[in-house]
Amino acid sequence: MIDNTQLLLIAVVTVLTVLLAIIGVQVFFILREIRESIKKFNKMLDDAGTISESVARPIASLSSSITGVSGIAGLLGWLSQRKEKSKKTEKKAGEENE
Repeated sequence: MIDNTQLLLIAVVTVLTVLLAIIGVQVFFILREIRESIKKFNKMLDDAGTISESVARPIASLSSSITGVSGIAGLLGWLSQRKEKSKKTEKKAGEENE
Protein backbone atom coordinates (compact mmCIF):
# COMPACT_ATOMS: atom_id res chain seq x y z
CA MET A 1 0.00 0.00 0.00
CA ILE A 2 1.62 3.27 1.11
CA ASP A 3 5.23 3.00 2.12
CA ASN A 4 7.20 5.44 4.29
CA THR A 5 8.53 7.53 1.41
CA GLN A 6 5.08 8.23 0.01
CA LEU A 7 3.79 9.08 3.47
CA LEU A 8 6.71 11.47 4.06
CA LEU A 9 6.18 13.06 0.64
CA ILE A 10 2.46 13.63 1.33
CA ALA A 11 3.30 15.19 4.72
CA VAL A 12 5.92 17.52 3.19
CA VAL A 13 3.60 18.59 0.38
CA THR A 14 0.80 19.27 2.89
CA VAL A 15 3.05 21.31 5.20
CA LEU A 16 4.46 23.32 2.25
CA THR A 17 0.95 23.98 0.92
CA VAL A 18 -0.21 25.28 4.30
CA LEU A 19 2.92 27.44 4.66
CA LEU A 20 2.52 28.89 1.15
CA ALA A 21 -1.15 29.67 1.84
CA ILE A 22 -0.20 31.49 5.08
CA ILE A 23 2.58 33.39 3.29
CA GLY A 24 0.16 34.33 0.49
CA VAL A 25 -2.31 35.77 2.99
CA GLN A 26 0.50 37.73 4.69
CA VAL A 27 1.67 39.10 1.33
CA PHE A 28 -1.91 40.19 0.63
CA PHE A 29 -2.06 42.08 3.95
CA ILE A 30 1.35 43.67 3.32
CA LEU A 31 0.30 44.85 -0.15
CA ARG A 32 -2.93 46.27 1.25
CA GLU A 33 -0.97 48.14 3.94
CA ILE A 34 1.45 49.50 1.30
CA ARG A 35 -1.52 50.68 -0.76
CA GLU A 36 -2.98 52.58 2.21
CA SER A 37 0.43 54.08 3.02
CA ILE A 38 0.77 55.30 -0.56
CA LYS A 39 -2.71 56.87 -0.34
CA LYS A 40 -1.72 58.72 2.85
CA PHE A 41 1.57 59.85 1.30
CA ASN A 42 -0.29 61.10 -1.78
CA LYS A 43 -2.68 63.06 0.45
CA MET A 44 0.29 64.61 2.27
CA LEU A 45 1.81 65.66 -1.06
CA ASP A 46 -1.50 67.19 -2.14
CA ASP A 47 -1.70 69.11 1.14
CA ALA A 48 1.89 70.28 0.73
CA GLY A 49 1.06 71.50 -2.78
CA THR A 50 -1.94 73.42 -1.47
CA ILE A 51 0.13 74.98 1.31
CA SER A 52 2.92 75.99 -1.06
CA GLU A 53 0.38 77.61 -3.40
CA SER A 54 -1.14 79.47 -0.44
CA VAL A 55 2.28 80.78 0.52
CA ALA A 56 3.36 81.57 -3.05
CA ARG A 57 0.38 83.81 -3.86
CA PRO A 58 1.03 86.46 -1.18
CA ILE A 59 4.75 86.39 -1.88
CA ALA A 60 4.11 86.96 -5.59
CA SER A 61 1.77 89.86 -4.85
CA LEU A 62 4.30 91.30 -2.39
CA SER A 63 6.96 91.03 -5.08
CA SER A 64 4.70 92.86 -7.53
CA SER A 65 4.06 95.57 -4.94
CA ILE A 66 7.77 95.98 -4.29
CA THR A 67 8.40 96.19 -8.01
CA GLY A 68 5.72 98.89 -8.30
CA VAL A 69 7.17 100.84 -5.39
CA SER A 70 10.68 100.64 -6.82
CA GLY A 71 9.30 101.83 -10.16
CA ILE A 72 7.68 104.82 -8.48
CA ALA A 73 10.89 105.51 -6.55
CA GLY A 74 12.85 105.39 -9.81
CA LEU A 75 10.41 107.80 -11.41
CA LEU A 76 10.65 110.20 -8.46
CA GLY A 77 14.46 109.96 -8.55
CA TRP A 78 14.46 110.74 -12.26
CA LEU A 79 12.16 113.72 -11.73
CA SER A 80 14.31 115.10 -8.90
CA GLN A 81 17.45 114.76 -11.03
CA ARG A 82 15.71 116.53 -13.85
CA LYS A 83 14.62 119.30 -11.48
CA GLU A 84 18.19 119.67 -10.18
CA LYS A 85 19.55 119.87 -13.71
CA SER A 86 17.03 122.57 -14.61
CA LYS A 87 18.03 124.56 -11.47
CA LYS A 88 21.70 124.28 -12.43
CA THR A 89 21.00 125.48 -15.94
CA GLU A 90 18.98 128.42 -14.56
CA LYS A 91 21.87 129.34 -12.23
CA LYS A 92 24.34 129.19 -15.11
CA ALA A 93 22.06 131.29 -17.28
CA GLY A 94 21.66 133.81 -14.42
CA GLU A 95 25.43 134.06 -13.86
CA GLU A 96 26.07 134.59 -17.58
CA ASN A 97 23.50 137.41 -17.73
CA GLU A 98 25.23 139.31 -14.90
